Amino acid sequence: MPPANTIKVNVKWSGKKFDDIELNLDEPGLVFKAQLFALTGVEPDRQKIIVKGGMLKDDTDMTRLGLKAGQNLMMMGTAGELPKAPEKKILFAEDMTEATLNKAMDIPIGLVNLGNTCYMNATLQCLRVVPELIQDLQKYSGGTDNLDAGSNMTASLRDLYRQLNASGHGVMPAGFLTYLRKAFPQFSQQGRDGVWMQQDAEECWSQLISTLKAKLPPHAEGKHNVVAQFMQGEFTTTLKCDETADEEVIVTKEPFAKLDCHISSNVNYLHNGILESLDQKIEKNSTTLGRSATYTKSQRISRLPAYLTVNFVRFFWKPTEQVKAKILRKVKFPFELDASQFCTTELQAKLTNTKMKLRELDNAETALKRRQRLDKEAGRMETDDISDEQKAVQAAQAALEGSLDPELVQDVGCNPSGQYELAAVLTHTGRTADSGHYIGWAKKGDTDEWYKYDDDKVSPVQKDDIMKLDGGGDFHVAYLALYRSRSFKAQTEAFKAE
Repeated sequence: MPPANTIKVNVKWSGKKFDDIELNLDEPGLVFKAQLFALTGVEPDRQKIIVKGGMLKDDTDMTRLGLKAGQNLMMMGTAGELPKAPEKKILFAEDMTEATLNKAMDIPIGLVNLGNTCYMNATLQCLRVVPELIQDLQKYSGGTDNLDAGSNMTASLRDLYRQLNASGHGVMPAGFLTYLRKAFPQFSQQGRDGVWMQQDAEECWSQLISTLKAKLPPHAEGKHNVVAQFMQGEFTTTLKCDETADEEVIVTKEPFAKLDCHISSNVNYLHNGILESLDQKIEKNSTTLGRSATYTKSQRISRLPAYLTVNFVRFFWKPTEQVKAKILRKVKFPFELDASQFCTTELQAKLTNTKMKLRELDNAETALKRRQRLDKEAGRMETDDISDEQKAVQAAQAALEGSLDPELVQDVGCNPSGQYELAAVLTHTGRTADSGHYIGWAKKGDTDEWYKYDDDKVSPVQKDDIMKLDGGGDFHVAYLALYRSRSFKAQTEAFKAE
């Protein structure tokens, strides 16, 4: 039923007549124009409707025009060109295939679980955050027809990563899994019912890194390959006998692929667990005393790699049950890690000035953020002029780059600042290493976007979701964390863009 104050009028336009058009006198002129646009195709701003006193305006009070039912109105105006159909058919999310939707939303691709292979899938997804590794793998020229299982596994991994980059849906890693099991038969274990058994993701990670270190050719910049240069650090180890001062202290250097984070009753934070693992008491034979004695083994980092892997030592062998039992204790880990506290005094001296300059850069960037926020709240327009805060950030950036030790800068693949940011986390849920479920959580490129890789189910997650992976219950618990050297230049450029 039409509104009470409604009449019917007729409109003549371009030799045509439209009868009995309902006109609500309580609505402004624009509403009536919209009705005529629907009938004639003449847009409201092109319509000229002759009424008492002149032309009908958008805000005209229709009650003052003295219009009567059945009155004839004249309209002039040219209809615009009808909208053209889009050249490409518009696809809605509900009409898209999984592959099309993933590409449209730029969601990374997952790996299909082939029967308790989540330990492998999570490992492979976490390692994808190392672009240097992926690039050097693509340059690997070997095939999968070698007698050497490690070479076949390396070539298969290269091909698998290519598939992940090209595909729009979950990829089945059947080929790589076959070569992994041939190279390391322990991953071929089956239960009594013939079902593939769950495996330890840390063991898979370590074996894979070890193989790639042995098989990949030297990196373009340096004498060693990408694993040795970018993912391997160096320990300076001192071994001192606690029971006699006459025995000479032994100092050695050795490479390491990951840091251990011990989890004891005193450990609540990642750095506490790492420090605890670097100083240990061991029993060994003393040539000076002619018997077994207690020694203090201290390790400090003398070279920091660009990518630092940390292993939360959550599993221990439980002989009564013949399983690797799990420590559920909550251990918080940071998104930004200062690794200088784990280094030798010599390396710390090289990093000290950079730490101070980094603090100045952080303060300058905080001030710039505050300025940008206040300008936005005040509605101030952006200009091409460089603010004092932007100048301060640029100056701090230059000072930071100038503070880096020249020897460390020349060491391609090391971390010259000692500062890291979290790039990936591999988690486990369950009570033993050989059961439960593994998931990978990784940053996407240089963005702040995080994704959860639950086999072939990949979904975006928030930063807060990563913070919940610190343990304390049966939820997903961090088992391996991969940190990468902080890129201060990229960070500063992002502030300029804002």
